Amino acid sequence: MIEIHKITVENKSDINLKNDPFRLIGRLIVERRDGKWTYREELLPETEISEMVFPDENYVYEEMPDYVFLGAYENDVCIGVAILTPHFTRRLYLEDLKVSRNARGKGVGKLLIKACKTYAVEQGFKGVCTVGQDDNLIACRLYLSTGFKIGGLDTEIYEGTKQAGKADVWFYSEF
Repeated sequence: MIEIHKITVENKSDINLKNDPFRLIGRLIVERRDGKWTYREELLPETEISEMVFPDENYVYEEMPDYVFLGAYENDVCIGVAILTPHFTRRLYLEDLKVSRNARGKGVGKLLIKACKTYAVEQGFKGVCTVGQDDNLIACRLYLSTGFKIGGLDTEIYEGTKQAGKADVWFYSEF
């Protein structure tokens, strides 16, 4: 059984769950029309599907006093992490969400997002917001399937970097 718990000083090393590669299967194409966000999926041919991995963050628990860390545990082993911090919009910003490769497909991401939303309500926030890269279609699908709505698109964020051509999709969940 998978359980979600707040990560505390006693198990603080769990916030540095290793980043595992994830599949790039397509792109979320986002447009703003008549004051509303629309989207469609653009899937890659099987021969163009690849993997990407983010660098490990090396978070320091003691240097992040305003953050909330939630961990997903199976048999007392951390298999997923959600990292939240207050955002100026009176929402919690989901800064990082990761699930171990071997635990994917078990609903861990959905459980963590549900726990994030529950925590936000308990603390009096009006919602949760996060960002997903447009080419991380699996993550974008997760956010959309858990009640997030598209609230913005940043097409300039990666210009001048190795990831030029990508965009960040802003997702918002209100209560």
